[in-house]
Amino acid sequence: MNFIATGMVLLIASFTSCEQAENQPKMTSNEMNISVPEGTKTDTATFGTGCFWCTEAIFQELDGVLSATSGYSGGSVVNPTYKQVCDGTTGHAEVIQIVYDPSKITFDELLAAFWQSHDPTTLNRQGNDVGPQYRSVIFYHNQEQKEKAEKYKAELDKSKAFDDPIVTEISPFLNFYVAEDYHQEYYANNGSQAYCYYVIRPKLDKFRKVFKDKLKK
Repeated sequence: MNFIATGMVLLIASFTSCEQAENQPKMTSNEMNISVPEGTKTDTATFGTGCFWCTEAIFQELDGVLSATSGYSGGSVVNPTYKQVCDGTTGHAEVIQIVYDPSKITFDELLAAFWQSHDPTTLNRQGNDVGPQYRSVIFYHNQEQKEKAEKYKAELDKSKAFDDPIVTEISPFLNFYVAEDYHQEYYANNGSQAYCYYVIRPKLDKFRKVFKDKLKK
């Protein structure tokens, strides 16, 4: 398939997703079933690296990540729909909320995965996904997360790890709204679809090679 044909397939797929969203049910945070072993201490991280289908597929593979839930954060509209967020007017970013076991994976390791799993130098864009909802963002839950995110960002810029300056937003966590249920486990349930095959799969393959020692068995 040539580049133009592939682009058309992805464009059609994106319109289909937005159309589907209008009538899809949404789950609340309380409806998400997160299995946590008894006695396990957990922590939470909230990241946006573009389309949350990609972000979820990547982070749920890491050992110590108990759940990776797709949703919306950082905007002004209460309980927004996917269509509203896609319009780019609500202020929300597509994110995943990660519940993890800090005895198995640290916030520093999650940050390492964050920086390497997307391009943090493109403003409001990841590949063909364009708009503020696709911005690179870390919503910190406490002062320690804020300091680590800022330090990591500064060190990467100083070392010229990327050709261009990092534009990742680092903001306090204020809200999280769970996305419509068809967004959850999207890659696992729709791996043969064009977006999954041509966009998510290559990212996931690359991630697995870099973080092979950190993946779930």
